[in-house]
Amino acid sequence: MLLEHYQKGRYSHAEKLAVEITQQYPHHQFGWKVLGAILKTTGRVSEALTATQESVNLAPQDAEAHNNLGSMLKELGRLDEAVASYRQALTLRPSYEQAHYQLGYALNDLGRLEEAEASYRQAITLRADYGEAHNNLGITLQAQGRLAEAEASYRKAIIVKPDHAKAHFNLGHLLGDFNRLEEAELKYREAIVLKPDYAKAYRHLGGLMRAQNKLDDALTNYDRAAALDPDIDYLLGDTLFARQQLCEWDEFPQKIKALTQRINNGERASAPFSLHALIDNPGIHKKCSALFSSHKFPRSTILPSINPYPRHKTIRIGYFSPDFKNHPVASLTAGLFENHDRATFEIHAFSFGPDTNDKLNLRIKAGVDHFHDVRTLSDKEVALLARSLELDIAVDLTGLTNGCRPGIFAMSAAPVQLSYVGFAGTMGADYYDYLIADSTLIPEEHKDYYTENIVYLPSYQVNSSQNDFQEILRDKEYFGIPEEAFVFCCFNNNYKITPDAFDVWARILKQAEGSVLMLFADNERAIKNLQHQIEVRGIDSSRLIFGGRLTGSDYWARYQAVDLFLDTFPCNGGATLSDALRMGCPMLTCMGDSFGGRMGASLLTALDMPELITTTQAQYEEMAVDFAANPKRLKALREKLKSNVHTTPLYDTEQFTHSLEAAYLVMYDRCQSKEDLDDIYV
Repeated sequence: MLLEHYQKGRYSHAEKLAVEITQQYPHHQFGWKVLGAILKTTGRVSEALTATQESVNLAPQDAEAHNNLGSMLKELGRLDEAVASYRQALTLRPSYEQAHYQLGYALNDLGRLEEAEASYRQAITLRADYGEAHNNLGITLQAQGRLAEAEASYRKAIIVKPDHAKAHFNLGHLLGDFNRLEEAELKYREAIVLKPDYAKAYRHLGGLMRAQNKLDDALTNYDRAAALDPDIDYLLGDTLFARQQLCEWDEFPQKIKALTQRINNGERASAPFSLHALIDNPGIHKKCSALFSSHKFPRSTILPSINPYPRHKTIRIGYFSPDFKNHPVASLTAGLFENHDRATFEIHAFSFGPDTNDKLNLRIKAGVDHFHDVRTLSDKEVALLARSLELDIAVDLTGLTNGCRPGIFAMSAAPVQLSYVGFAGTMGADYYDYLIADSTLIPEEHKDYYTENIVYLPSYQVNSSQNDFQEILRDKEYFGIPEEAFVFCCFNNNYKITPDAFDVWARILKQAEGSVLMLFADNERAIKNLQHQIEVRGIDSSRLIFGGRLTGSDYWARYQAVDLFLDTFPCNGGATLSDALRMGCPMLTCMGDSFGGRMGASLLTALDMPELITTTQAQYEEMAVDFAANPKRLKALREKLKSNVHTTPLYDTEQFTHSLEAAYLVMYDRCQSKEDLDDIYV
């Protein structure tokens, strides 16, 4: 009767009967065991543990009781004790497939991935149709970066258990990482059909839609996820970022306050990249990165600790990126690779992105000494490859942006590891030794907001000295701009436009009669929202002009058809700003506190153009209006800028390379002599 009540879900009846049995017969081992199971099922795990421990004490040869005890311990986070209980169950019954499965689960949570894999495989050997074991084996293989094997395991789980919603979800996630977006979408939707309340599947489907710039669909799925479970990891940040891409700012201050509070509480509320566009607070950025890195990319002990190699004839530098293609990171760094001193350095590129063979991809392949296509290799295999090459310094050019693989660095690909250019902030992980910056980006008083030691270069952003474009002039009419208008512009991505910045821009337009504001926009909903927002602020929407994504000579010529670039805040532009400045387009920035909020000031400092740096919104507004009213002043500024492009450090790739190499030499010598890490000043 007791077991029947429990198996049929009549838990209150079952519990009452189990309590009566154990009180009347304290040595009734089965009664204690079922009572433990009932208490666990009803969420009282601590009480369940006590009951189950009693059942083990009464029958130490009962393998099932030891397995149950392991489950209680695992639920309470006592993983090492759980492993011991599962192993005891298997000592008593080696063919106990559920205990092998549960042992794998606990070992995976402990990060002991190879042992977890072995346990799952043993469970599958004992029961070939064990869908949960196939699925979890896929999770463990994926965590090791063995993606093709993980895919096979997920597919096997679906074959043996077609209604396994989580296996469909996991396969969708993996296919998304492979950029097989249509297949990934299908799997997410199948998971949702099988489990209509699958909040995580809606969240990830939203992310997939966002990656394809299907922002309406993305927001719909994020909202469905939030309705089911508003506390899903990273969902709040994802949703806010998607709304930023659409320039939808309803209750923006309240949402930012909630996001800040959740991160301060140690919750995984946002991915770091999304956060940078929303909040100018380097302390919050650090907390967010630390939460994200420890969750997604914890330090790994799979490989032995790494020590400095004997001194090589040349120092071996490895640059890691998925973006060695037509991408801003490649555009910025191609000249760096070419300019490295080959008498002192040997340059390796580790590419885990598509092999596009476009112009930049081919240039980078020709500009390095060794190009390694590691797309199909696991994180462990890439780290082992780097170690086999005795790489001295590993440089992460991606950080925590799209396509990143910090898992390689978590295993220590080289004795010295650093982050540069791909991510505007701290990685929040102790396996990165250095972060490249300059004194504008990270003032001395801000160093505590970064987990890395800071490398202070004369200027931060590398640029190519080569002008691989033809300077073709286009008039305003060509771009749909009134010929007589003063043209403010901002070609930063839409997600960087905040309500505060837009308020300032509206006031500038109101004061600068006859002016227009040209903005980049890549979706119709953002255009409509911005038109509505400018009307709400009392400005005719016809004074907003929208331009899409341009390439080639049109891209460069557009900067010459406008008058003044208005940088976004709190998150500034990056490569877009340096392109505008290179073309002689003055850029006004408002410097904040965070790394991304000081990028504009860093570029202007490197160009010796401090007169374009403001520190308050009021100053930013006043200067923009003054430039529009004083064309002679702006013309003189433009002439100075055009001259400085050729005489200051920003576009001097050779000078930048020498500075970076000087930093590499300090890092290398410190590592060789086993000195303590510290900041580096060049």
